[in-house]
Amino acid sequence: MDHNEKEKEKASSKCNIYEGSWVYDNSSNPLYGTSTCPFMGLDCQKFGRPDKNYLNYRWQPTGCDISRFDGQDFLTRYKGKKILFVGDSLSNNMWLSLSCMLHAAVPNANYTLQLDKLLSTFTIPEYGISVNFLKNGFLVDLVADKTRGMILKLDSISTGNQWLGSDVVIFNTFHWWTHAGRSKTWKYFQVGDKIEEEMNRMEAFKIALTTWANWVDHNIDPSKTRVFYQGVSPVHLNGTEWGKPGKTCLGETEPVEGNSSSGQNNNEGEDIVRGVIGRMAKPASLLDVTAMAELRKDGHPSIYAGGGRKLNDCSHWCLPGVPDVWNQLLYTALLNDN
Repeated sequence: MDHNEKEKEKASSKCNIYEGSWVYDNSSNPLYGTSTCPFMGLDCQKFGRPDKNYLNYRWQPTGCDISRFDGQDFLTRYKGKKILFVGDSLSNNMWLSLSCMLHAAVPNANYTLQLDKLLSTFTIPEYGISVNFLKNGFLVDLVADKTRGMILKLDSISTGNQWLGSDVVIFNTFHWWTHAGRSKTWKYFQVGDKIEEEMNRMEAFKIALTTWANWVDHNIDPSKTRVFYQGVSPVHLNGTEWGKPGKTCLGETEPVEGNSSSGQNNNEGEDIVRGVIGRMAKPASLLDVTAMAELRKDGHPSIYAGGGRKLNDCSHWCLPGVPDVWNQLLYTALLNDN
């Protein structure tokens, strides 16, 4: 890491790195692409997305500059370490992004990639580093009951032992809480002995997140494991939010103008996350990405997610893309620890 980057690191520890704007910069090429990361998943260019400008926006905090992501430095600092993402497909999005960024830093090093239904792992044996993704959409227990079907137990975590033993853990849950109809994966909510078919979803989310926060407080030693919470990732299905009623992310090719503090940031989920983390005895660090991602209506795969033109995906993110910046901010936060 050169002197200039060290100065940025020093400055970024004193400013809010999540407040800022997206700057088009065609000198800031993505760190990887189709040819350099064969496993990136939502490769929108490969799936036919015609525009390319979305690849060249960099995040510029208002009060400072942030270090560019240095994969070699990351690998050296985290040699022999385990990094774990726990959450839904937005966690998977961020996990694949980080795996690609690290692979691209040492393209000739051997790597292993194992994709599984629950636990997927990416390793670079030369550095003894493993970057893992554990699929868990709610963080609390979802259990099958013989008579009732699937029950979401808002005050119970029985699989937390899978979260232990990593050096950095990035948790995330939100999107599944808003599911209805066919995409809903549970039948009942349960708190204590009380079972209900429906309840206010944000209230349910808050109870579950509090259960998670208590679990972290009681089971994770912050001197051994650094805990982050991946902030709520916004969807862009309602064009009214950016002055185009009736539109979705389909066909959007540039961000919303302005900076993250001028947006509509009325995300109820994000407010709950802040409140719950603020009450923790050993607070997790919030990767506060909601407002910055609200601006990126152009960053979603839309009909270029590989599922055909009938699928309009305005919730996940193209790779390379927005999750690379989340990982740059994760890197910045980890540097500021040292």
